[in-house]
Amino acid sequence: MPYYFFIWDEDNERHIREHGVTMDEFEEVACEPDSIGESRATGRPIAFGYTSTGKYLACVYDSVDESTVYPITAFEVSS
Repeated sequence: MPYYFFIWDEDNERHIREHGVTMDEFEEVACEPDSIGESRATGRPIAFGYTSTGKYLACVYDSVDESTVYPITAFEVSS
């Protein structure tokens, strides 16, 4: 499992909470995704995976560098 440093601020924390996702859930999926692709809307990296709470999430982020991630958004999707 890779280790990432996540940059959280008021904006991205609020945005994922609006979608019913916690910071811990985002980090779980980003660190151990089932798959990684590219967001059709933005071209940013997107990680898909299950959380320990049973949600299947899509997590969109920016890669700042090899070990730093800036979360953009996350939302629950059908698996």
